Amino acid sequence: MAATRATTVDAPLAAPSAARQLLSDYTELTKPKVQSLLLLTTVTTMLVAGSPSIGLILLTCLGGYLAAGGAGAVNHWYDRDIDLAMARTANRPIPSGRVSPRAALTFGIVLAVASFVLMSLTINLLAASLSFSGFLGYVFVYTVWLKRRTPQNIVIGGAAGAVPPLVGWAAVEGSLSGTAIYLFAIVFFWTPPHFWALSLLMKEEYAKVGVPMLPTVRGEAETRRQILLYTVLLYAVTQLPYCAGGMGEIYLASSLALGGLFIVGAVRLYRRADRQAALKLYLFSLAYLALLFAAMVADAKL
Repeated sequence: MAATRATTVDAPLAAPSAARQLLSDYTELTKPKVQSLLLLTTVTTMLVAGSPSIGLILLTCLGGYLAAGGAGAVNHWYDRDIDLAMARTANRPIPSGRVSPRAALTFGIVLAVASFVLMSLTINLLAASLSFSGFLGYVFVYTVWLKRRTPQNIVIGGAAGAVPPLVGWAAVEGSLSGTAIYLFAIVFFWTPPHFWALSLLMKEEYAKVGVPMLPTVRGEAETRRQILLYTVLLYAVTQLPYCAGGMGEIYLASSLALGGLFIVGAVRLYRRADRQAALKLYLFSLAYLALLFAAMVADAKL
């Protein structure tokens, strides 16, 4: 009798647990950790561009999340073979068998279409088109074309991750300006040193599955040199908004200080060549982008 009662009680509990796991898996397909910085650059750009309503900000973030989430799901689908071979990714929803490849691909396409429809109807066609271009760039340019073919994959393909500032600006203004292009360029030049610092930490895993990331193809020394080069280029690019009159002294001071710290970290990595220096630079790069875009808002609003 006791065993029967326990079975009766436990059976209804299995369904909510399975539902939570399914929700967690489909959320993971959208790469929510990556999305946080994309949404940050979107929202901060909107605040720099003007005084958007809360409703407009929420709609733009939802549309952007759907587009980027759709791209993430398709990326999971396409990379399921190499994900299965790497310990870090073997438990992802598709290689683990919890989500079928067809379901993930369908989910990604549906999200991208939903994003375009939502933004076209509630914001404007330019913002919708730019957001959809980010989806296409990440899926076809980075994931399908470049990732497995060239160590420059993150340089060229990184343009997809630099689209959110354009989307945010277009959502507020209905058009693009020079300042919006500069913000795109900042994220574009930030991406290589950010990602290459991470790739130094994951060199063995990329080599195992044959993905030609810079450290596996041209070595760690060249990767550290390229990180330093792009960090200096980033420092120069971040001065363009001020030089063009789009930003003021608060932004200038912040960009100089943050850029200087970024260069110091890149020089340290170039000289020390150890995992701790790579990890510190990677973590700092995350804070750098967030603080730089926050400084833009402070400059525009104060």
